[in-house]
Amino acid sequence: MNNQQLAGKNAIVTGGSRGIGKAIVSHFAAAGANVLFTYARSKEAADQLCDELKAKYQVNVLAIQADASKADAAQQTIDEALKAFATVDILVNNAGITRDSLLMRMSESQWDEVMDNNLKSVFNYTKAAIKPMMKARSGSIITISSVVGVQGNAGQANYAASKAGVIGFSKSMAKELGSRNIRVNVVAPGYITTDMTDGLSEKVLDAIKAQTPLGRAGSPEEISNPVVFLASDAASYITGHVLHVDGGMAI
Repeated sequence: MNNQQLAGKNAIVTGGSRGIGKAIVSHFAAAGANVLFTYARSKEAADQLCDELKAKYQVNVLAIQADASKADAAQQTIDEALKAFATVDILVNNAGITRDSLLMRMSESQWDEVMDNNLKSVFNYTKAAIKPMMKARSGSIITISSVVGVQGNAGQANYAASKAGVIGFSKSMAKELGSRNIRVNVVAPGYITTDMTDGLSEKVLDAIKAQTPLGRAGSPEEISNPVVFLASDAASYITGHVLHVDGGMAI
């Protein structure tokens, strides 16, 4: 790992206290970036992560509790980052939830909750972040989608729609913001071992692995690696791209 890959950069990561988000925050700090991340619930876990990363990498790491589905919370996050860092160079839209159910049993609240947290949140944070990025004429925005947003999945119509939506949104933003030197890309993970997937049965896990050419689950760190690349200057001519990090599942 090149510890200077993001040196001097200032990043925001939504949903950064656990799972893939935590891996991204940790990898950003290791690569030299200052990071502000949001979390939904555990202040203790968020504070502990901040303390660990600041001590280990001598960068500034901050956490703010925020509801990603609320526009005012997104603006507050951007304002706090600007207050702490002066600039926002990188935004990672990672916050997301699942509320799985077959459509015939899916409630309106299950649909709305997933859409608000997974799709509206991307609108909220991107809209707030592009103001300072446009002023600086520089920025990198990465949104975490899913293989489910590409292929669909029974019992996940709400999740699939939200994750497909962020792909269309990101491609549109890449076209809108390219003239301001703001790059917008998507990472679409396959099956990754996180606490979000802990509740799946052994039978379901075996079926998922059987659909994956590499024959195994991925780790959160295997998502954070390409996110760091897309955030860095090494990816300076990449925008509007959907990077599949799924062990070949979407082939």
